[in-house]
Amino acid sequence: MGIKYPKQPQIAVGVLVFNNNKVLLVLRGHSPAKGMWSLPGGSIKLGEHSEEAAEREVFEETSIVVKAKESINTFDVIERDSSGVILYHYVIIDYIASFIRGYPCPNDDALEAGWFSAQELNKLSVVPETLKLLKHYHRFFTFSLD
Repeated sequence: MGIKYPKQPQIAVGVLVFNNNKVLLVLRGHSPAKGMWSLPGGSIKLGEHSEEAAEREVFEETSIVVKAKESINTFDVIERDSSGVILYHYVIIDYIASFIRGYPCPNDDALEAGWFSAQELNKLSVVPETLKLLKHYHRFFTFSLD
């Protein structure tokens, strides 16, 4: 679950995994992004390398085993409450990872997990940063999202 009203930004990872021209996504069960589909991922633990966190988080949320390759994107998630005070602040490092094995099974804070084609994403409420990454970095989409 997200840390509300943090004293400093929290560092987290997101993980981009493809298998058979489909991307692995999870339905978030907690804020921020509750009720939206996004890359699997989560907070880095103290003393944990970010690549290790990426692999661990994918497994914890989906039961999928991956090998993290390289960081491909970094962005901030900053949400404020109704009075303007920072409710959440995450710095998220996205990694691309190789699929090794497994079948999507939601765990941890993921309500659902699955592999999705570009066409299937039209039916989902996907985090905008995830769509941006898929569209611009990997040219996953063959149509316009605008």
